[in-house]
Amino acid sequence: MESPYCLNCQEPIEKNYCSNCGQKTDTHRINFKHFIFHDILHGVWHFEKGIFFTVKEAFTRPGKAALDYISGKRIKYYNVFYLTVLLVGLNIFLANYYDHLELKYYPELHEIKLNKDLKSGDFLSDYAKILILSLIPLFALTSFILFRRKKLNLSEHFIVSGMTFLGVMLISTFSIFLSFLGFLEDFSTVAYIIDKITPIALLLYISFAYYNAFHLMYTKLNIILRVIAFDILLLLEIALFIIGTFFIFK
Repeated sequence: MESPYCLNCQEPIEKNYCSNCGQKTDTHRINFKHFIFHDILHGVWHFEKGIFFTVKEAFTRPGKAALDYISGKRIKYYNVFYLTVLLVGLNIFLANYYDHLELKYYPELHEIKLNKDLKSGDFLSDYAKILILSLIPLFALTSFILFRRKKLNLSEHFIVSGMTFLGVMLISTFSIFLSFLGFLEDFSTVAYIIDKITPIALLLYISFAYYNAFHLMYTKLNIILRVIAFDILLLLEIALFIIGTFFIFK
């Protein structure tokens, strides 16, 4: 006979989930079949489903997805900031592995790049995680200044910037994966083109994300001008931030 009380917190239960702690009320004894098909397969599927849904939203409607999340529609989303941190780590790993392959296959080219600006290169490598993750507050602060009509507080602008930055990291990760084509002679031109268009793609994506979030609050001309201003301010802030951080930590 099923217990009329939550097995986790002893709160009286009436429906499928405990109103006090949120645990499912159909909890039962674990057996091999339940462990394999529910705890493992079901858990992994829902974990991946949340990630896939969040990635799709970041690519197709980043601004609106962020506003949906702010409004309370959160159950389908995987934590944007956790996913961003994972992608930052993956980016750094791939970049280091790319440098390793470049040193192995093109030592002369690697030596030229290394000697070109050794000090700043070491600095960016040492503080890459700090620099990358510090961009999220810059996104949030800049959008808070320029898109006040939506009446979001600064913390809510962090959500918009987090979703946008997730898309930035997804594009960057995809670009790094494609850059490995440069080690294949037949695809080196493709890798070169991808490397050159990635910064443009990132800027266009950021513009799209903030247009997608705030275009209903402004006239078409107004939102376009604000997005352009956002891009310019963001680039200036990033440049000043990197220069300032370099002189502080050098």
